[in-house]
Amino acid sequence: LILVHTLSSLFAKENLNHMSEQQLNLYDRLINEPSNDWDIYYWATEAKPTPAEFENDVMAMLREFAKNKKREQRLRQPDLEYLFEPPR
Repeated sequence: LILVHTLSSLFAKENLNHMSEQQLNLYDRLINEPSNDWDIYYWATEAKPTPAEFENDVMAMLREFAKNKKREQRLRQPDLEYLFEPPR
């Protein structure tokens, strides 16, 4: 479960400040509606197909983020101070 939360919290840190209101609503729905957090991880890593109701641009962003093309070290969740930083 830590792996799931690390992926979602790192994604949030990198993307929330740049999302539109509609994207924020889609993200909120994505992280709150599925009953199993592992489903989100499997969809993001393309281990399982994403259900139609969650297939949107935010899910595409999360899938792209999960590919980690920059080969960043993502071993732990970010500190929460980023939530209080002004948007860049």
